[in-house]
Amino acid sequence: MMQTVLVTGAAAGVGNVIAASLLEQGFQVVLTDVDAERAQQAADRLDNGEGSVLALGLDIRQPQDFDRALAATLDKFGSLEVLVNNAALTLATPVMDISVEEFDRVITTNLRGTFVGCQTMGLYFARQGYGRIINLASLAGQNGGTASGAHYAASKGGILTLTKIFARELSKSGVTVNAIAPGPIDSPMVHALVPEEKMAGLLQMIPVGNLGDAAFIAQAVALLASPQASFVTGATWDINGGLFMR
Repeated sequence: MMQTVLVTGAAAGVGNVIAASLLEQGFQVVLTDVDAERAQQAADRLDNGEGSVLALGLDIRQPQDFDRALAATLDKFGSLEVLVNNAALTLATPVMDISVEEFDRVITTNLRGTFVGCQTMGLYFARQGYGRIINLASLAGQNGGTASGAHYAASKGGILTLTKIFARELSKSGVTVNAIAPGPIDSPMVHALVPEEKMAGLLQMIPVGNLGDAAFIAQAVALLASPQASFVTGATWDINGGLFMR
């Protein structure tokens, strides 16, 4: 069964690694970003010449953008089976310095964006009787965050709760909803948040002593996206080097 996956925030970073990995594994990939031009450039780099990549601009905060993305995906590939809610706004402003405007911007992007994606695509998947939704949460949503901002941590904690709510709602329709909660990953986002002079201190805090691998995150996404993953729903897979154990 060839599956089509839509990945949000896939122009760069972990989202791009996920999109590239799924393409290599035989998925048809809809690569989206709030910046349509960046999405197209990323798609051009990944294009394998087989017509398996579609680039779209997508503002995850807007239901109509998801509606348009779904229509374009169906027009190109005929179906959509998997949604990866990866796009997020990551800021590290100290908690006492966060303005209400900045707080709302992060929460609206990360939490509302995930909600809109789950709701819009979840309805479509439910009508089809099959679907896989994978939400990218974070260790910050479990331990309150260390290098990230309070608004980012709060939004990621909310994503963990939304994952359970949508998993329960869609479970009878052949749709699974799961989350992956990475710790510090060797990615542009982490290196932007943690200055080089503080990296050694961060690594000392991680029990395994190193940053995580984005390619492994992509492998976990592929497992949860598979038809065989029907017995996994409402789960959070922790990939954090031992920083949070339960």
